[in-house]
Amino acid sequence: MWITRSAGTIVSSTCFSLILPLAFFLADVHLNGFRNITWHVGLTREERNKYNDQQGLTIWLTGLSASGKSTIATALEQHLLHNGVTAYRLDGDNVRFGLNKDLGFSAADRNENIRRIAEVSKLFADNSTIAITSFISPYIADRESARALHQNADPPIPFIEVHVDIPISVAEERDPKGLYKKARQGLIKDFTGISEGAPYEAPVDPEIKVETDKVSVEEAVKIIVNYLEGKGLLKLKTAA
Repeated sequence: MWITRSAGTIVSSTCFSLILPLAFFLADVHLNGFRNITWHVGLTREERNKYNDQQGLTIWLTGLSASGKSTIATALEQHLLHNGVTAYRLDGDNVRFGLNKDLGFSAADRNENIRRIAEVSKLFADNSTIAITSFISPYIADRESARALHQNADPPIPFIEVHVDIPISVAEERDPKGLYKKARQGLIKDFTGISEGAPYEAPVDPEIKVETDKVSVEEAVKIIVNYLEGKGLLKLKTAA
């Protein structure tokens, strides 16, 4: 071991032996990226499903603001949990104020918002959890990217798109947060369905369509559960 003194700082050979490898690593990352990182294989999804006694999947609720997405998602999560099925809801309350708090509502930020949500929901589903996402997610291309992310997994992860449909006139009548009124007054920019340049692109062929001006929250939950059971994707463990 050797010791050198420079500008009042003592540096030992032991210190150099720790610093130099780290310096070389950081330089390599800066120049070449994480090219040397490899995927480590652990438990398979089939093993997780077996141990957890359920299959993971993503239920993707999309629709206009005030269509009832969050209300349905909350009721669905509660129903599944009460019946012994592990589920987790992702929405603006637990994503926009945390993981995505750095994003706004421009087209680019909306795209990134949905990309991150898709990745997170895929992780939940890969861990045998039913991920329930509740976001406007206005662009078809973004939702199709989320679907492709799940379908390209090995094996594919079920992705169920639920269009929570409502006439915009009814959504404006509901307007529980007064957002439509503010958007009409020009106080909110880039408001989906109202602002120019912020359209809502309705799903063309969703797995499920729920018209919330015609059915109750309880009926909407039943429609989704019945679909999942009919496809063999869900097994409730206790009596409803």
